[in-house]
Amino acid sequence: MATLPSIIINRLDAERLERLIDRVAAADRQVAEQLEDELERGEVVEPHEVPADIVSMNSRVEFTDLTRQQTLVRTLVYPHALLGQQDGLSVLAPLGAALLGLKVGSLIEWRLPDGSLHEVRIEALHYQPESAGDLHR
Repeated sequence: MATLPSIIINRLDAERLERLIDRVAAADRQVAEQLEDELERGEVVEPHEVPADIVSMNSRVEFTDLTRQQTLVRTLVYPHALLGQQDGLSVLAPLGAALLGLKVGSLIEWRLPDGSLHEVRIEALHYQPESAGDLHR
């Protein structure tokens, strides 16, 4: 994919993610830099302005890895919340960083740690905090 899809990020998520990036461990630095790039190119809006079809932090998102022909449902979480989430996907994982701010129907390519390139399509949101009224979580 030559051009990246546009993204929308909740202002509170952006502030929390910037703090996370500032404190990230050396092992997570590469993904943190990718996440920082995402934040810089994203449109930051107030929580109540986030459209209902945008992946935000703590969203439960259904996506298809088109390369593997595998559909998964994961909750996009901060790294510290992984222990409490059976289906959690850290925003500091390459795929987690790639999903943030995307709209249902969007396609994006992401690279696994082994270097292989995968294409992912956002299928649905099963839960999004903003549309559920959880604006200050």
